[in-house]
Amino acid sequence: MLSLRAFASPLPRQCLRTAPRAAATWSLSVQRSYSSANEKVAKYNGNKDSNGNYLVSLIEGDGIGPEIAVSVKDIFAAAKAPVSWEPIDVTPILKDGKTAIPDAAIESIKRNKVALKGPLATPVGKGHVSLNLTLRRTFNLFANLRPCRSVAGYKTPYDGVDTVLIRENTEGEYSGIEHVVVDGVVQSIKLITAEASERVLRFAFQHAEAIGRKKVRVVHKATIMKMSDGLFLKTAERVAKDFPSIEFDAELLDNTCLKMVTDPNPYNDKVLVMPNLYGDILSDMCAGLIGGLGLTPSGNIGDECSIFEAVHGSAPDIEGKALANPTALLLSSIMMLRHMSLNEHANRIEKAIFDTLAEGKALTGDLGGKAKTHEYANAIISRL
Repeated sequence: MLSLRAFASPLPRQCLRTAPRAAATWSLSVQRSYSSANEKVAKYNGNKDSNGNYLVSLIEGDGIGPEIAVSVKDIFAAAKAPVSWEPIDVTPILKDGKTAIPDAAIESIKRNKVALKGPLATPVGKGHVSLNLTLRRTFNLFANLRPCRSVAGYKTPYDGVDTVLIRENTEGEYSGIEHVVVDGVVQSIKLITAEASERVLRFAFQHAEAIGRKKVRVVHKATIMKMSDGLFLKTAERVAKDFPSIEFDAELLDNTCLKMVTDPNPYNDKVLVMPNLYGDILSDMCAGLIGGLGLTPSGNIGDECSIFEAVHGSAPDIEGKALANPTALLLSSIMMLRHMSLNEHANRIEKAIFDTLAEGKALTGDLGGKAKTHEYANAIISRL
C-alpha cells in the first residue's frame, strides 16, 4: 500500500497552489445575489413573431433526432400551440482552441430564451467535447430538472412512481478542474460555491411551490465531504427559512438510492435537490424505475434561457427506419410549454400522450408495440 508520504515527497510546490486559484476564479463567475427571498429564479421572458407565436429555437439533433422532432412539430401544430420553430445548427466549431457553439445558434437561443433539443452524439475518447456540456456552460444552465412518472400501459416492477429531481448543473465533480500531481496520480477538484448552491436551491423550493409539493429534500454526503457537501447543506438550511410553507429535510445519497429501489412511492410528495454528480446518477436510476430514458423528459434551466431535451442517445442503428420513440422529446416539450406558462396546451398534449400510451394500440417497438414513429404521433393527434 502506498503511504501519503510517498505522494508528498515529490510534489512540486506550484501544484499545491493551482487548485485554490482555479476555485476562486470559478466562484466569481457564478456569483449572484437575490434582492429578496421571493425573487423568481429562471423567469421566462420570451419573444413573439408577427403572428403572435412564441419563438423557440429547435436543435433537431443527430441520428433519430430529426424524426422525433417531426413528431413534436406535427403534434404542436395539431394542438394549435402558439409556437414558431426556429431551426438552428449546433455543429461544433473551434474557438481559441476550444469546442464552441456557432455564433448564430447562440444568438438564436439568447434571443428566444428557450430551446428544444433532440439527442446529440458525443464521440467516445476522441473528437469534440460533449455538446450537451458545452451548451450548459455556454448558457449557464444551472439546474437540471428531471421528473420521472410511471406510464400506464407500460409495466415495470414499480407502480405509481412520480419523482422530481433537481440537479445542480454547473459545478461539483464536473467543474473540470483536474491535473496530474505526479505520474500516476491525478487530482480532481470538487467545487461547491454558496452562490451556485443558493441559486439551484431557490429554484427547487420555487418549483415545489409551483407544482404543489410540500416537501424539499436535499440528497448529500456531508458525513464524508463535510466542507463541500456541508456547504450545500448549510445553504439549503438557510434558504429553507424563506419558504416556511415547504417542509425541508435531508438524506444521505446511499440511503436515498436504497430506499428508492425498494419503494419509490414515499418520494412522490417531495422535490429532491442535490449536487451535480449525485443528480446525474440518481436521475438515470429513477428513469430506470419507469422504463428508461425513452420515457423521461429533461430541462436545463438558466436565468437567461432554458433548454429542454431528450436525454436518450441518438440511436444511429435505427436512424431513418421510422422506429424511434418520440415520447421523451414530447414530454420535454411539455415541460417547455409549462415553463413558458402555456399550461392549457401542455395539459391537452400531455393527456393525449398518456391516453395513447395507456391504450397500448399504437406503441413503438421499444414499448412493446409495432407502430412506426409517425403512426404513434398520429394516434396522439387523433386524441386532440
